Amino acid sequence: MTKIKVTPTEFKDFSKYILDISGIALDVGKEYLLETRLGPILNRLGYGSFMELLRKAKSDFKKELENEIIDAISTNETYFFRDKSPFQLLQHKIFPDLIDKRSKTTGLKPTIRLWSAANSTGQEIYSIAMTLLEMGVSPKNYNIKLYGTDISDAAIAQASYGLYNKFEVARGLDPGRLNKYFDKHDERYKIKDELRAMAQFKKMNLMKPFQGIGKFDIVLCRNVMIYFTSEDRRKIYQNISKVLEPDGYLLIGSTESLVNDTDLYASNKYLNSVFYQFKP
Repeated sequence: MTKIKVTPTEFKDFSKYILDISGIALDVGKEYLLETRLGPILNRLGYGSFMELLRKAKSDFKKELENEIIDAISTNETYFFRDKSPFQLLQHKIFPDLIDKRSKTTGLKPTIRLWSAANSTGQEIYSIAMTLLEMGVSPKNYNIKLYGTDISDAAIAQASYGLYNKFEVARGLDPGRLNKYFDKHDERYKIKDELRAMAQFKKMNLMKPFQGIGKFDIVLCRNVMIYFTSEDRRKIYQNISKVLEPDGYLLIGSTESLVNDTDLYASNKYLNSVFYQFKP
């Protein structure tokens, strides 16, 4: 495969294009990322430069090439029970508190609505579904709505189908959970229908208005804000505040902080994890 180098002018123009269509900011020094992720597309299409690819993408009214670029540039780094502590926080603190509050306010089955933004290929949502089932919280006695979104068509397609290879299930899953929650299909593993039915997946760009998604008790927006500018992070956290219930919970990545981006939320600590709620 021929490796095509990106020129400074091409990098500047392509970075602006990617920022416009996805909100992902590529700073100077990330030229290798553009070459590594988009190089295979150039070779497959027979283009001789990144500028040619950019012109073709901008003139593609079907946006097929634009979507392929987004799929390629998106990190999609995820695995089951990533970082572990957020799932322990959900199991031992947030879900019990939420269930207790929701059980007191309705005569119907308590409703739990959770949104995993930048959900990637679904491992986070399915890890949460497993956590709920292991707590005895199932669709039989609770109205569970797990909502996963991502900007990548390819990621959403895989999450919706729930099919993973040996490498993907080996990351974060012990044999017990693998056997309990997956069916083996040749050399791959498909999530069981019980878990699949608990989740809904949809393509969504966090830089666009959050329309038609309703309100949530819990929002997870983990390990994604590092790809946005400070100004865009403020906008996203502001938009999240509009879809989060007044007593809801916001979880971000373990290495992330809201300090320089928003003052809407107060931090709380439980065990070794931090979660956020609206300031009183």
